[in-house]
Amino acid sequence: MSEDTKKVAIIAGNGTLDKAYPPLIIASTAAAMGWEVAIFFTFYGLDIVNKKKNGKLQVPSVGNPAMPVPVPNIIGMLPGMTGMATGMMNSWMKKANVLSVPELLEICQEADVRLIACQMTLDVMGIKKENLIDGLEYAGAAAFLEFAQDADITLYM
Repeated sequence: MSEDTKKVAIIAGNGTLDKAYPPLIIASTAAAMGWEVAIFFTFYGLDIVNKKKNGKLQVPSVGNPAMPVPVPNIIGMLPGMTGMATGMMNSWMKKANVLSVPELLEICQEADVRLIACQMTLDVMGIKKENLIDGLEYAGAAAFLEFAQDADITLYM
């Protein structure tokens, strides 16, 4: 990349379906614009790159202020509400022709987005590398900060 190439540094710290899309969409879009992009997956954000989980991420129904119809917490706690909210979001995404989380990850990798799994979080949470998608970098916060220090845009999602 040239010296004047824009850089985007994204921290993905949440692993729900509704929180997985923004970092992947922004990263893939920025990469398509020729920008250098890195996503640092930490804590529950590692579910996005977990090959056993990333195709099954869910939308929480309890305490989610973004639900289209305000759902009182007592209703959100009922069995099946998380599944219903997840199904609703998956339906919206399919109708809008939005790629799935695993498909967006593939697009990001094809576009040379750096996908960095937080090594400390892997150690703390006992997550094994073999449970994560291929092609990840493994690094700590210091390595990500080396990239982020020169970023034109830094986001936490």
